[in-house]
Amino acid sequence: MPDTLSAIVSKPRAPRARATLFVGLCADAPHRGPARFGLDDVDTITLGRGGARAAERRASTLAIALDDARLSTQHARMTRLGARWVLEDLGSKNGTWIGGDAVQQHTLDDGDVIEVGHTMLVFRDHGGEAGDLDGAPDADAPGLATLSPALAQQFASVARGARSSVPVMIGGETGTGKELIARAVHALSGRTGPFVAVNCGAVPATLVEAELFGHRKGAFTGAGDERTGLIRSAHGGTLFLDEIGELPGQAQAALLRVLQEGEVTPVGADRAISVDVRLVTATLRDLDEEVAHGRFRGDLLGRLLGLAVRLPPLRERREDLGMLVAQLLDRASPSARIRMTPDVVRTLYAHAWPRNIRELERTLAAACALARDVIDLEHLPESVRASIPSPRVLTSPGALTDDERRLRDQLAAALAEHAGNVAAVARALGKDRTQIRRWMRRFHLLRPDDS
Repeated sequence: MPDTLSAIVSKPRAPRARATLFVGLCADAPHRGPARFGLDDVDTITLGRGGARAAERRASTLAIALDDARLSTQHARMTRLGARWVLEDLGSKNGTWIGGDAVQQHTLDDGDVIEVGHTMLVFRDHGGEAGDLDGAPDADAPGLATLSPALAQQFASVARGARSSVPVMIGGETGTGKELIARAVHALSGRTGPFVAVNCGAVPATLVEAELFGHRKGAFTGAGDERTGLIRSAHGGTLFLDEIGELPGQAQAALLRVLQEGEVTPVGADRAISVDVRLVTATLRDLDEEVAHGRFRGDLLGRLLGLAVRLPPLRERREDLGMLVAQLLDRASPSARIRMTPDVVRTLYAHAWPRNIRELERTLAAACALARDVIDLEHLPESVRASIPSPRVLTSPGALTDDERRLRDQLAAALAEHAGNVAAVARALGKDRTQIRRWMRRFHLLRPDDS
């Protein structure tokens, strides 16, 4: 009977899913752009240290060299076995890690984050693109860059349809960048008028119509002056209605007339005024469900349908995290080439980012303001810092003396209390960081050596 490996290899090969490997953040150079490697014709990948990031393809083998001093020359290997990929550490000095756990051999799942040296990689087992990419992908407009093939297809549709008059509806969680996409549509539209953004949920219900459609002087109590209104202010340009599901029923009816007739009637006026706007909307709500419950007009929803974009939450875009961090760091600290500790990089990949890109942007802006040359865990908000994987003790208690056990337990407790922040542990124990890391290696606390 053949052994297990031979049996797997000798079976007829199923159609290959389009797997992809992404190079993300490196703690020593977070400004460095990402990379993407398509794995269509690859059966083996080797990872090791090189003088510069490079890749060489020979037959079905892909050799990737990373400019990371913490990597071993021959650090890790990935092998295709049937429809799955297996990651294997090659006896590297600093180990190979997944989700904060050291691994000798691991069958990869879609979305696994791999840590080698000070560099993070993201593995996708399907839906990838053929071919390699070094650096951030080209984008038709700011906000339309992504390494995710599925999202790139949506962005390509947006770019193709931007010059038409077809409405665009953007869905997604709060903070995913909906207004940025709306601005990209406007930039690519060729329209010469302004971009006007309105948060429908932030305008008091009693003032929505007056704010959107304008009003005549004296139309209602407090209307001391005539107002053009936001829709007419966007004449010749783009009107972005964010949270359109929050629009009151009467305002929905008035907006429907604007879209049907191309004209707006200010509050208190008896004559309509022609208006030319390109409409982009965004919502958190399921508008079909809102229509079914009578909270949103079905005829208005029909007028809003056109190009549809769904922005995934940041937790589903791990392959884009390195690119987004590099862009946001350039914005927050344009004159400095700031670095990060490995704990920070681990935390950025482990955090769920419930408020998405907006939360990432504010986290990095605050960290750059607090840090000098290196962003450490103490520079991150507590809500983000809590996401760092907790260290686990691997050393057998029987192999230690009583004094060593007490020291190990004290160190493990301090690491847990300070969420793995080596600098904070060193201060708490009155020791140098180098000594703390030396003890961590000695007692095999489950955390990569980040000295």
